[in-house]
Amino acid sequence: MNDNSERLYRTAFRLAIFTIAYNLAEGLVAIFFGQRDGSLTLFGFGIDSFIEVISGLGIAHMVSRIRRDPESSKDKFEKTALTITGISFYVLVFGLLATSIYKLLTGERPGTTFAGVVLSLISIGVMLALMYSKLTVGKALDSDAIIADAQCTRVCVYMSVVLLVASGIYELTKVGYVDILGSLALAYFSFNEGRESLEKARNDKSCACEDP
Repeated sequence: MNDNSERLYRTAFRLAIFTIAYNLAEGLVAIFFGQRDGSLTLFGFGIDSFIEVISGLGIAHMVSRIRRDPESSKDKFEKTALTITGISFYVLVFGLLATSIYKLLTGERPGTTFAGVVLSLISIGVMLALMYSKLTVGKALDSDAIIADAQCTRVCVYMSVVLLVASGIYELTKVGYVDILGSLALAYFSFNEGRESLEKARNDKSCACEDP
């Protein structure tokens, strides 16, 4: 391996570690404010961030593996991480659906969703920067696995946009259904991510979000 490739793999690994650290911090903040303000969309977004930490551990391990042997296939650690990620997303979907029904029946609504607006704007910026950075490194290394991981980050951008739209509209209108609809949109993305994670745990594709 030449010096440039070694440098690029180090960058890819650092991006993976940053993704883990950022999602951990984001999850803590989102859950705190989601619980405090009664925003189900923000709370669900925080749980999703913690699930992404599990996925990120698998990605960091993947980068280390292909750094040692670019032709190697997913190992047991990565498949286990994908399996846990998939099951966790399904649990999140169930929780979001059940809580949405409860809030719909009781008429409970958030006090404010301002924190969701702020956090979603930060998340969109960070995730877009990560996506393009990973794409740049993946293309430079001609690594399908790293490129696929970059594509996975796009789903995080979509979920951040859902949080922004739901939080922004609720903050302006105070219509309680908006927060419920936002949580259902998160449930939709979470279901897809869970299904894809479990599918990829059973085969050799590079990422849970890789096109079939």
